[in-house]
Amino acid sequence: MSEHPELIVMLTYNDQTVLNAPDIFEECRNSKASIWGFKELPLPFGEMKKLYNYMKQCGKTTSLEVVAYTEEEGLAGAETAAACGCDILMGTVFSDRINRFCLEHGLKYMPFVGKVWGRPSVLEGDIDEMIAEAKSYIGRGAYGIDLLGYRYTGDAVELNRRMSAEVDAPVCIAGSVNSFNRLDEIKEAGPWSFTIGSAFFDNKFSGTFAEQINKVCDYMAR
Repeated sequence: MSEHPELIVMLTYNDQTVLNAPDIFEECRNSKASIWGFKELPLPFGEMKKLYNYMKQCGKTTSLEVVAYTEEEGLAGAETAAACGCDILMGTVFSDRINRFCLEHGLKYMPFVGKVWGRPSVLEGDIDEMIAEAKSYIGRGAYGIDLLGYRYTGDAVELNRRMSAEVDAPVCIAGSVNSFNRLDEIKEAGPWSFTIGSAFFDNKFSGTFAEQINKVCDYMAR
């Protein structure tokens, strides 16, 4: 693993894949980010598979984040990720069926913890209970945890810090990372990774899409 939290670039806005995702990736494929992903909606499967294949050809690690709250929807997302040759499945409400599918198909499964609802997602729950939940999932074979830290209705900084420190597995802080202040908080917490999607489209880090990616990567590496 990297010595600092890794950026996962999400070609998404408000938890939906942008329709020009292939064009944006083409413009930014030589940027410093090595992990790329998007959501399960609304690109057609054929376009998703083509883009993921191209990302892999460019040497990228790939992720599909599935914003779904039923086992059937989550399993469908896992099947899509496997068919697209993705490396990581993020999101879904944990289930043993999804977990077993991921183990059988070489997918690194990083489910949500806590009570997650809506789109864009909102996270609710007790921190101690979410940490126990995460440890249970890891114990059952999940690779890591998709933590909607900055979507949390409670103390996001405390949640991010404790989850990163107390769960012995990769933690990704996903959603609403939209300022250098939050990048500082993520550095302090020390998770495996974090996602940025909408903030790049909103130019929160000032520059072209590729310039923002490189700026964030450089900032985290300092």
